[in-house]
Amino acid sequence: MDSKNFAIGILSTTAVILLVGVVVVHTRPGPAFADGMTIVGRDYSLVVGALTNTDEELLYVINAPTNKLAVYRFDPAAKAIELLEGVDLAEMRKASRTGNSGGKAPDPKRPAQPPKGKKNP
Repeated sequence: MDSKNFAIGILSTTAVILLVGVVVVHTRPGPAFADGMTIVGRDYSLVVGALTNTDEELLYVINAPTNKLAVYRFDPAAKAIELLEGVDLAEMRKASRTGNSGGKAPDPKRPAQPPKGKKNP
């Protein structure tokens, strides 16, 4: 066998190996993420969300009859699910109605009044 045929054989074998490597890499499935998945039942809503800075997923559970929100996370070190936060949604809605200005919530039945000194068109 001469050196020309030997070089062609080596290059062909290398090309086939590289082609198989590319096909294997591109046909492997990617990782599965549950971010944004929502399940709604009669009394409960479950939403999975991810924290980008810690790369962990959280489970948000809304209990409609009691108007509560609970946030859970998985602790891989303890191999357990732990409660991060519990929120009363009724209190949160009440606080949001007063607004950040600390004033009384506007009455939806009354139209907004124009500022003093300006006439309403």
